Amino acid sequence: MSEPRFFEVPDPVSLKTIAEWANAELVRGHEDLEVSEVAPLEDAGEGALVFFDNTAYLKQLEATGATACLVGKRHKDKVPEGVAVLVCPDAYRSWAQVLAKLYPEAMSPKDTKHTGISERAVVDPTAVLEENVTVEPGAIIGADVEIGSGTVVRANAVIGRGTKIGRDCVIGANSTVQHSVLGNRVALHPGVCCGQDGFGYAMGQEGHLKVPQIGRVIIQDDVEIGANTTIDRGANRDTMIGEGTKIDNQVQIGHNVIVGRHCVLVSQVGLSGSCTLEDFVAIGGQTGVRGHVTIGMGAQIAAVSVVSEDLAPGGRYGGTPAKPVKQWFREVAAVRKLAERGNGS
Repeated sequence: MSEPRFFEVPDPVSLKTIAEWANAELVRGHEDLEVSEVAPLEDAGEGALVFFDNTAYLKQLEATGATACLVGKRHKDKVPEGVAVLVCPDAYRSWAQVLAKLYPEAMSPKDTKHTGISERAVVDPTAVLEENVTVEPGAIIGADVEIGSGTVVRANAVIGRGTKIGRDCVIGANSTVQHSVLGNRVALHPGVCCGQDGFGYAMGQEGHLKVPQIGRVIIQDDVEIGANTTIDRGANRDTMIGEGTKIDNQVQIGHNVIVGRHCVLVSQVGLSGSCTLEDFVAIGGQTGVRGHVTIGMGAQIAAVSVVSEDLAPGGRYGGTPAKPVKQWFREVAAVRKLAERGNGS
């Protein structure tokens, strides 16, 4: 990995400890052997730990100079001689667990050289900040705001009047948070806009009459929201983001939307007003969801799809409009055959 490093190089760690962190079994190599860094397969040298879970990278694995490799049971025999083998149930998940131990500061965007409240921040005298809150230069904390201990408000963020933010949160640089209530350990990356007006108009020939948006945004614990994502406040009820949900960059969430617990929304997803995602829904990038539809618990939606009607729990869907993936694949294949037949005529 090229310099400069933005995270401290970890102290050497034995393979015995790595195996404990990764819930892995050391099947080749001595438990006292140490690793001192992590690296991609193709760049790894002596002292490096790597992982392998995708056969597309088999050539890189065969040529790796790493000291040790995290790998699933079905791929353990692919690891070259001379490389210690740690077999784990899920190599990528184990890799994440080990990285969290080796580079704890990379787990949260809370790392900062500023502590306490900067003299160049503006904090309204009616705001209530618990101990150990950090407010960086240029940030503005409005009237009657409440912020819990351990939270970091980064440079130039704006926290609107009456907003409540829980403990150990991170409000990214240049973010705006208003008309919102955030739980604990919520992370907003730079440029997030949360709690602004929803897009509501009574349209007519005499002009489009703005409908006041009087709801809030409620974000539960352990939610992470990517850069430049926008979450509109509710019109006549709250917009809600459930516990543990992970939202990528540049996602649009309209007013009155309900996102359940532990959902995953990939970049450029758009959720129209008043749609509902039940728990554990996953939606691929650039997919749009029409207003007032419900996506059932555990459903998965392929990228670049359009959800225009309710989808049942647990299914896999894709296409425009979204439909069960088997049906979608059959339709794509049929269209391809028709096109090939036409080219041959």
